[in-house]
Amino acid sequence: MRVAVVAGPDAGHAIPAIALCRKFADAGDEPTLFTGKPWLDGLEAEPFAVRLLPGLAPRDEDNDMDAGQRLHERSAYIGELLAPELRSLGFDFVVSDVLTAGGGLAAELCGLPWVELSPHPLYLPSKGLPPIGSGLAPGTGLRGRLRDAVMRKLTARSVRDGDRQRSAARVGIGLPSEDPGPLARLIATLPALEVSRPDWPDNAHIVGPLLWEPTDQVLDLPQGDDPVVMVAPSTAFTGADGMVPTALRALDGADVRVVVSMLDEPPTDLPVWANAGLGRQDVLLRDAAVVVCGGGHGMLAKALLAGRPVVTVPGGGDQWELANRAQRQGSALLVRPLSVEAVRDAVLRVRDEPGFRAAAESAAAGAADVADPVQICRDVLAANPVR
Repeated sequence: MRVAVVAGPDAGHAIPAIALCRKFADAGDEPTLFTGKPWLDGLEAEPFAVRLLPGLAPRDEDNDMDAGQRLHERSAYIGELLAPELRSLGFDFVVSDVLTAGGGLAAELCGLPWVELSPHPLYLPSKGLPPIGSGLAPGTGLRGRLRDAVMRKLTARSVRDGDRQRSAARVGIGLPSEDPGPLARLIATLPALEVSRPDWPDNAHIVGPLLWEPTDQVLDLPQGDDPVVMVAPSTAFTGADGMVPTALRALDGADVRVVVSMLDEPPTDLPVWANAGLGRQDVLLRDAAVVVCGGGHGMLAKALLAGRPVVTVPGGGDQWELANRAQRQGSALLVRPLSVEAVRDAVLRVRDEPGFRAAAESAAAGAADVADPVQICRDVLAANPVR
């Protein structure tokens, strides 16, 4: 199977796409990753091809602060540019990241079957849940159900506006106005981070987190025997500001060693009980007693998959939703607003109370009950051969 995997350059979306390409290659398929410039170098040793996804550069008329335009109009533009490449390279199948919808539109233009990759829980609206992003658990009792119904009504207009924008964008590139949606949805999360809903789509499958390490470097731990706290600031532009300096001040004198895993240039004035830089997070997690992170899905899922409890400092985007889900599951504490005292109290509590570690280990155990994304794609292709 020759498969195109399409994802934008944000780490939270590109990394799961890279991991999925590895799975395809390991299974004997021929994947090609279409993504942004930051990932074109450094993947030479990977067992798949990498190509620049066209249309990512903003046009004069684009407004990246308008989520509707970015998701629909820009996706249509990307789809138009990508379709000729899909045709010329002879792909059989397309996997399109949920935020890089141009991959799915290009597949439709080419008559190719395609599935959607969600590198996080399923975020479709549900008649049984409060709006995604609220961070709220589903309401119980008459008042709780009424609260959720009112909130869904308040957000329904935005959903309808998005549907209209998607229809107009589709018509603009020659597709029918009605969006048929993907043939399947690959939900790349842990079952522990999902919530039960009465209208779970039949074509949605939890496939477990798709993880990949962008480096082979191993970051040294500070010397000593104190428990290790791993701090991983968010890579998203919506992440909370000031996490690293606040965490270092909070943990001074707390009888812990701190290791900061970061893509940016590390601080130069670290105390002897701390280290920072780029290093394999899977290796660091082996020694971590607690993880402090923004609550983005990639780091949160990686920590829980390793059975490590978490302190989340959520910023924007879906971090608030995920941080609340992890806290309700019992494996995490949420800190907002960010302060030295709040971080210190949360880290020490998570370190000292065994229930958090037990809940994280329970979340890790749930990863055994997930579907194989490669087999799902093969089944979809078998049922929907290329026209």
